[in-house]
Amino acid sequence: MVWAPSIMTAEQRRLLILTRQKLFLWSQRRARSATLILPCWSCICLTHQARQPLGHGTSILVECRLLLRELTCLLATMTKSLSQPEQRDSAVAPLRDCSDPPLQKKDVELLLVKEQNGVQYTSSNLLETRSPRYSPTAAEPERETWGKKIDFLLSVIGFSVDLANVWRFPYLCYKNGGGAFLIPYILFLVIAGMPLFYMELALGQYNREGAATVWKICPLFKGVGYAVILIALYVGFYYNVIIAWSLYYLFASFTLEELPWTKCGNPWNSPNCIDPKLINASTFAAGTTYSKYKITPAAEFYERRVLQLHLSRGIHDIGLPQWQLTLCLVVVVITVFFSLWKGVKTSGKVVWITATLPYVVLSVLLIHGLTLPGAYDGIKAYLNIDFRRLKEATVWIDAATQIFYSLGAGFGVLIAFASYNRFDNNCYRDALMTSTINCVTSFISGFAIFSILGYMAHVYKVKIQDVATEGAGLVFIIYPEAISTLKGSTFWAIVFFIMLLSLGIDSSMGGMEAVITGLADDFHILKRHRKLFTFGVSFGTFLVALFCITNGGIYILTLLDTFAAGTSILFAVLIEAIGVSWFYGVDRFSEDIQQMMGFKPGLYWRLCWKFVSPAFLLFVVIASIVTFKPLTYDEYVFPPWANSVGWGIALSSMILVPAYALYKLLKARGTFKQRLAYCITPENEHHLVAEGNVRQYKFQHWLSI
Repeated sequence: MVWAPSIMTAEQRRLLILTRQKLFLWSQRRARSATLILPCWSCICLTHQARQPLGHGTSILVECRLLLRELTCLLATMTKSLSQPEQRDSAVAPLRDCSDPPLQKKDVELLLVKEQNGVQYTSSNLLETRSPRYSPTAAEPERETWGKKIDFLLSVIGFSVDLANVWRFPYLCYKNGGGAFLIPYILFLVIAGMPLFYMELALGQYNREGAATVWKICPLFKGVGYAVILIALYVGFYYNVIIAWSLYYLFASFTLEELPWTKCGNPWNSPNCIDPKLINASTFAAGTTYSKYKITPAAEFYERRVLQLHLSRGIHDIGLPQWQLTLCLVVVVITVFFSLWKGVKTSGKVVWITATLPYVVLSVLLIHGLTLPGAYDGIKAYLNIDFRRLKEATVWIDAATQIFYSLGAGFGVLIAFASYNRFDNNCYRDALMTSTINCVTSFISGFAIFSILGYMAHVYKVKIQDVATEGAGLVFIIYPEAISTLKGSTFWAIVFFIMLLSLGIDSSMGGMEAVITGLADDFHILKRHRKLFTFGVSFGTFLVALFCITNGGIYILTLLDTFAAGTSILFAVLIEAIGVSWFYGVDRFSEDIQQMMGFKPGLYWRLCWKFVSPAFLLFVVIASIVTFKPLTYDEYVFPPWANSVGWGIALSSMILVPAYALYKLLKARGTFKQRLAYCITPENEHHLVAEGNVRQYKFQHWLSI
């Protein structure tokens, strides 16, 4: 922008005419360039005293309008003459071809900036008379991008590879037929897991928005974005608590003596505590599995020292937060906050440690575990193939739910991460690579887990099924107890809990980033104050998490874990898949991908998006409802009101989908048909709705693939 004095001299008039001539000659040379003449508006001199006549009887405003009119006509002519625009390597999305109305005459807005020495200095703004065609980043500051491509890949891998890969998949594989379980698992990975993973990465990368504002492609479904953001926030309430437990165990492992969960006689142990080496095999023959035997030192350390569960009578009597766990939780929340407060530039560097360290530790544990006596028996039990189990519906349900939760689709994290990619990034390759790494990690972790469980069964002379379990009991009771029997147990305990910390931290970072990006993109005041907003979200999750570190906090955590991200997240992703594949359209979505990467998704991917993925999600939603059982924690049965509260938490996120759709319909103007058209048409095509050209009202739209 050039500031100009308000009085135009003869010399300035001559320069203005000369500029007009040079612009015309320049435009002739650049007639087929995609870089147009818009930057040259800044050379025009405008005046605050535009109405004052000049020496030759012509005002500056008239001169400017003439020049603006000529340049506008020239711009329109050049636009029509461009047969094929040049493609630039850009980090922003290009404009979609559209049948916009022709350019209209521009007006000039004069702004007085300052007056100095009797001379007035002004600025000018061009006023467009029609609505500009939408571009994902039009009129917005350039969006932040990842420092390096590897930052994005490690962030996605770090989020998707979490604690469930260690404490859930190996047990499910063992329980559901060993190697036979891999058949439904890989099948669901190929036909549903990867397509959904690919869809979310492409959706976020093309639109460069968070989970809420990405639904400008179909405003009726914006409630889905708010639902997944709320679900991610719910998960943040309790997920940091599990990381705090890991940190507590890590601190407890720094000892020169025996690990504190090795023997009885500690202040927290009960009189019934018995060294597991003194328990003979006949105890387990009575039908009580080792994982349920609550009198071992490791079990009592977890429940009576860490959780202090014996001081609570149930969910109605949770007590006060424990100061030791509170300090651990503070450390975790502060770590997550400082990893996120400056955006992906900082989080992308943190994941270099948190995403790679688990693989180093897992490799060390695997190599050492394979050298232990009994390791072969454990791995044999892990991979024992029983094809007869494939006849059972529960095996297929377990495979479907595990592949969905393992990849992490639907939490808004993949959309948020991908929105910071360069526009031409190959997200197809990223989806295949990261989802494959995730599933291979789950499979390999089973070897590390069951080699140790086989060793433990060998030491205690029991069967594998007596020590095999899943969930927190595996990583906080069984595995620590097995480690305590190793030589150099302190070292192995430190290594193991560092791995758990790393697995938890980057997954927590991903969930928080989904909340921050999703809301900041929707409410720009939050984006302008990202650091303060990040602190507010972190502090809010900390306050709620305090309920989970009370004496009965495990009951609150179990309630949230079951209902906050159970059926609700499955429902949200089902609606997301329908919104993208059917209402927005697979063909149009494929064109978006072609704009980014230069090639269209194959027929296989389009069929999966259109039919297979929604059908898969519908199956999982129905299965989760049909197989639901009243909530329990070991022998404790939750009261009916607790289950009602849990379903209320689940519905609080699901209700946002129809509630926002109704709000959007009521807010729109016109007949119901017109309102619906505006709500299901991308925001960049609303001018077509005004013309009566609604794509979704054509039968061809619903049949296209």
